[in-house]
Amino acid sequence: MTRLAEKIDISELAAPGVRELTPYQPGKPIDELKREYGLDDVIKLASNENPLGASPDVLRTISDSLSELSRYPDGNGFVLKQALCKRFDLEPSQITLGNGSNDVLELIARAFVTPDNEVIFSQHAFAVYPLVTRAIGAKAVMTPASAWGHDLDAMREAITDRTRLIFIANPNNPTGTWLSKPALHDFLKQIPPHVLVVLDEAYFEYAADPMMGVADYPDGLQWLAAFPNLIVTRTFSKAYGLAGLRVGYAVSHPEVGDYLNRVRQPFNVNHLALAAAATALTDTAHLQRSIALNAAGLKQYYAAFDRLGLDYIPSAGNFVTVKVGAAAEINEQLLRRGIIVRPVANYDLPEHVRISVGSEKENQRCIEALEAIRQTP
Repeated sequence: MTRLAEKIDISELAAPGVRELTPYQPGKPIDELKREYGLDDVIKLASNENPLGASPDVLRTISDSLSELSRYPDGNGFVLKQALCKRFDLEPSQITLGNGSNDVLELIARAFVTPDNEVIFSQHAFAVYPLVTRAIGAKAVMTPASAWGHDLDAMREAITDRTRLIFIANPNNPTGTWLSKPALHDFLKQIPPHVLVVLDEAYFEYAADPMMGVADYPDGLQWLAAFPNLIVTRTFSKAYGLAGLRVGYAVSHPEVGDYLNRVRQPFNVNHLALAAAATALTDTAHLQRSIALNAAGLKQYYAAFDRLGLDYIPSAGNFVTVKVGAAAEINEQLLRRGIIVRPVANYDLPEHVRISVGSEKENQRCIEALEAIRQTP
């Protein structure tokens, strides 16, 4: 093995775009922090997970589905697609299922982008956008943010003949900013037909609910008939509490969906995920409890940050990004107190951390820890 390694430069074998990448860094797992610091009591507020978890109906569905684990899942996801069609008035040909919405984002890039193309996304936008772009070898075009969010004028001006995709997160992760219905609709009307717009609505269920008080928040599905170059992606990982099962989907023009399904791996969504997601769609009571808890949690954070004199970015998601100053040091002190948040220096936000909304008790523990750290000389 040693002799072989001496003769081969592995980096020369890797695709050029892959050589430039660094792996996506997820939030630190609870068990890992317990091992590292010898802690027994740890809370995780780093990955925007639903503190209520999956609904009891979903857990029963999973239990009932365990006997079928020896069989491959339905590769076409018939039952889940039918549930989505009923819920959102869609046709099955418009839907592409994925192993989380990240999977669908990668499918879109693989199906429509070549190394000769350019892909546009915003500063402070989701890290997966540049990752999938560079992995394919396409040119990544990052436009400057405006007030922590997408500058649609800058994105439109960045379009060239080589542009193939524009990624827009609404609301955006990690900043929580959102685009209004009039602004986004006007933007879509100005996009040339050779450019596909991917509207990433991972936090749609939170942002769209009146409890959140998000003004003029749009529903991208309503524009699909008018804009065949629009693709909307959503997930069951956030408001529905199914992050561990990894299931998301894209909704698009049927012809776009056809090409996405040509590059989709067979059985990319597992049997339990398909069954759980179909049930989750019907459990509106659990969804409403999740949204209500989130809205209350954001108010809890905002009030505390105002009291502590901490600047934060108002959010339409289930998290808030707050400026704490020496973010790496603050993060380390929080970890030692058994609290996992998300530093966002890799998003050009070196003085901020992103904090997920947990239970009221978890939120309060994080707030008290931040207050104690700020009072420490």
